[in-house]
Amino acid sequence: MPIVAPHNRRRTRRGASVDAPQGFWRLLLDRVSRPDVLARLGVCLGASLLLLLALRGWEEPFAFRLGWVPPRGVVSRVAFERPDPEATRTAQERAAAKVRVVYANDKAPVVRLRDGLKNRAAELAAAEKLGRGIREAWLEFAPEAAAVLDSLPAEDEPPPVAPEPPTKPAPGDSADGEATEVAETAEPPPPPEPSRELVEAEREFQRFRGLVDTKEKLLLFDKAIDLAFQDLANQGVLEKIQHAYDEGSQNEIDVHPVGNAGETTRVQVSEVVLVEAKARLKTRLKDELGEGPFVDRIYAWLEPRLSGTLEIDRDGTDRAKREAIDKTPPQFVRYAAGDVIAEANQPVSSDELVLLRREHEEYLRQRDSRQRLARTLSMLGLFAAMFALSGFYIHLHHRRLLDDISDVLTLVGLSLAAVVLCMLVSNDAWKAEIVPLLIFAMTVAIAYDEDLALLFTAQVALVVVEGLGWGLASYITLTSAAAAMVFWTGRIRSRSKLIYVGLWAGAVATLTQLGASLLDERPLDMQMVYEACRTGGWTILAGFLMTGLLPFIERTFGVLTDLSLLEVGDVAHPLLQELVRRAPGTYNHSINVASLAEAAAEAIGARGLLVRVGAYFHDVGKMLKPAYFVENQGKENRHESLVPAMSTLIIVAHVKEGVELARQYNLPQPIVDLIGEHHGTTLVEYFFRRAEERSQADPNGEEVDEQTYRYPGPKPTTRESAVLMLSDAVESASRTLTEPTPARIASLVHELAMKRLLDGQFDECGLTLEELGLIEQSLVKSLTAVYHGRVKYPDQRTA
Repeated sequence: MPIVAPHNRRRTRRGASVDAPQGFWRLLLDRVSRPDVLARLGVCLGASLLLLLALRGWEEPFAFRLGWVPPRGVVSRVAFERPDPEATRTAQERAAAKVRVVYANDKAPVVRLRDGLKNRAAELAAAEKLGRGIREAWLEFAPEAAAVLDSLPAEDEPPPVAPEPPTKPAPGDSADGEATEVAETAEPPPPPEPSRELVEAEREFQRFRGLVDTKEKLLLFDKAIDLAFQDLANQGVLEKIQHAYDEGSQNEIDVHPVGNAGETTRVQVSEVVLVEAKARLKTRLKDELGEGPFVDRIYAWLEPRLSGTLEIDRDGTDRAKREAIDKTPPQFVRYAAGDVIAEANQPVSSDELVLLRREHEEYLRQRDSRQRLARTLSMLGLFAAMFALSGFYIHLHHRRLLDDISDVLTLVGLSLAAVVLCMLVSNDAWKAEIVPLLIFAMTVAIAYDEDLALLFTAQVALVVVEGLGWGLASYITLTSAAAAMVFWTGRIRSRSKLIYVGLWAGAVATLTQLGASLLDERPLDMQMVYEACRTGGWTILAGFLMTGLLPFIERTFGVLTDLSLLEVGDVAHPLLQELVRRAPGTYNHSINVASLAEAAAEAIGARGLLVRVGAYFHDVGKMLKPAYFVENQGKENRHESLVPAMSTLIIVAHVKEGVELARQYNLPQPIVDLIGEHHGTTLVEYFFRRAEERSQADPNGEEVDEQTYRYPGPKPTTRESAVLMLSDAVESASRTLTEPTPARIASLVHELAMKRLLDGQFDECGLTLEELGLIEQSLVKSLTAVYHGRVKYPDQRTA
């Protein structure tokens, strides 16, 4: 067994106590499993699903639009059918022409006629013989018996008596007595014999009455009459055709009872026309009652009384034609796979657009679930790559955005809204998909950062182009216009700035679309020029819209443009006017600090205007107790009567009171932050030194706590706050220089800058040492210009 030296054993134990470095995937898994990272990944996943739904990512998009000029002919990928409106209209007209005209049948006249016949028959059956009491009823059936019936006596009139012939007296009788006796004993003469015509009329009446002379026969007669009238009642009687030959068939009609349009019967016109209806009625009477002259008499009674019962129902006819048209199936034109459905270098017409859409719908219908799944996964992969790229960029350059999940939600929500709006306004009626994209780009540029706006705009444009199925030319046009808008937006110091930005970006969009279309092998024609000018017009409109939306964007995202800063920094602002009135020395100090700070901020690329306006308000808290601050004091110093701790409280309180005043006057949040951070957690050195001196002079004095004499903070969190802190300190300290030469000024500035650097005041603002050096140089230059020497003129006296 080998012997290990003691020092080797100690080295082995030390090596074993050190953990081996974790691998990349283990570190990645540990970071991803953190709750805050999981929350952000969940936001990205939810946004991806929403984008997938908004774009219908499982289906191929319809890439054509009205007026688009395909550089190459478009052929059909699958066989499909296109609706043929002309053929469909012809088929509908043919179906409407075949519709039978509808007539309404009013059965009441036929029923009344039938019932009148039966009542007349019953009336004749009740009479036992022919007499004047039934004269009217019988004359309706036998008008030839009118003369015979007129010779008959009335029912209550005695029959006529023939006159007696004169009697001759018998021979030998007396003239008076004998004649009277003969007259009294003579018999009445017999009634006169009926005439042959009367006898014949009576015989004819009894033969007709024989049909109904009993109750049973009367019932059979009524039943026969009902059967004879059945067809007339159901089908009706048509006096004449009431529709023209071009309105419907002249051979057939549809008949329905009045008030019951649903019960329709097809009827031959030849069967219901009045002449034919009368003939059919006579035939049915013979079939039901048998042959005989009485049938002729019944028909003769009916024939003049029978009239039409059918009236044309135009509403019903129109309704039937509409139903026939609705039931007509659409006609189609069939196309095979490989057929050319759109010509090359020709604008897509409305008919071709319908054809392309039908082909696209059929293509989507024939796709199976595997193809849909593959496209869905590819779209989700695209979204994942976009979110990963954005996340890495923000992690490297804008870490604070990832730290606040509300900023992540805002950026993702803006991107989703931009995509949805672009899709909504991209239809043929508007073709304005560039407008939401440009407003999105400028909003992100104003609220966050120009580089971030370019990245997100490029990604949103990619999603829109992919969702609409367009090509590279459209993507180049959208991103170029957005880039021009973002680059020229810059700092907005006037309301007309965005309008001019829109004009320049519109020119870029127009020229870019022309160039991209030419690269896409499209011929230069008026259609191309029109499309490019339309895109430029929408870009200009986006500039106008952004001008109106700017105040709402500033308020929503809590940002300040130069335009708003100029409005806030107006010397006529009520808070500044109050500062001038209460603390003129502080106001003068603020103006000087603003001049120094703006130049220093511009030197490091920070927002000089923001620093200048913040400097105007940074000491507004002093106006509540102006006499306690040296720039407002006269010969009296009120701090002489106060202990250092109390003086420190008064001095430090101006920061908190300034923040409260700023909020009371609704100053923007960045200005409020500058007021609260311009002293950071620096030490109030003058009163701290006095406290130390008093503590040392007092044998029982306690040690002075430095924290008691520091401002409460917070420390500067932006470069602008750091610039304002240094400018404020330098401007105040420079007034103590007896001879402010450039060398002394430079030494003072450097001393103050290093003191705050070593005190940790710049730890949270991201200020670099190089930028700190540039700030020192700018402050020295500005203070040297303020305290420059002057030539003494011979007659000049010292004040």
